[in-house]
Amino acid sequence: MQIKPMKIAASAALAMFLGSAPAAAGFKSPESLVRNVYAHYGSGAAELSKGLPRNAETAAKFFDPSLRGAWVAPRREPYDFLVQGSSWKLGAVSIAVLRKQFDRTYLDVAFDNQGRAVRLNFIVVNGPDGWVISDVESPHDSLRAFLTQHRN
Repeated sequence: MQIKPMKIAASAALAMFLGSAPAAAGFKSPESLVRNVYAHYGSGAAELSKGLPRNAETAAKFFDPSLRGAWVAPRREPYDFLVQGSSWKLGAVSIAVLRKQFDRTYLDVAFDNQGRAVRLNFIVVNGPDGWVISDVESPHDSLRAFLTQHRN
C-alpha cells in the first residue's frame, strides 16, 4: 500500500516539472522543419504571412545554436534569403532528401516565388530536441554568410 502513494507523488512531481519546461526546439523530421519555415510565408493569417520571425523564440525553435545569434542580430539585408526576394507569393514547396549523414540531412527545396523558380539546399541537424537548420545554401550564397555580410 505504501508504493501507490509514492508513485502518485512521483507522477505529480514529474508532471509539474514537464509542465513548466520551456517549449522544445526543433521538429520531428527534416521535412516538417522545412514545411514549418514556409508556413510563415503564406497568405493566410497575418502572423503567418510576414516571413520567419527574427526573435529569440523562433531562432531557438528553427536554428542550431551556432546560427541563432545571427538570425536575431540587427541587420540591413536587401531581401529575405529564405524566399530569395523582398516580397513573396510562393507556389507549392517540394522537398527531396539529397543525402543523410549521421545526424545531418541535406534537403533540396524548390518552389516558385512570383513566377521565378527558386531552389535552396537546407542542411539540417538532429539535435537533442529535434531537427533544426544548420545552414541554407543558394546557388550563390549561404544563409550564414548572408546574415554575416548584412549585419549592422
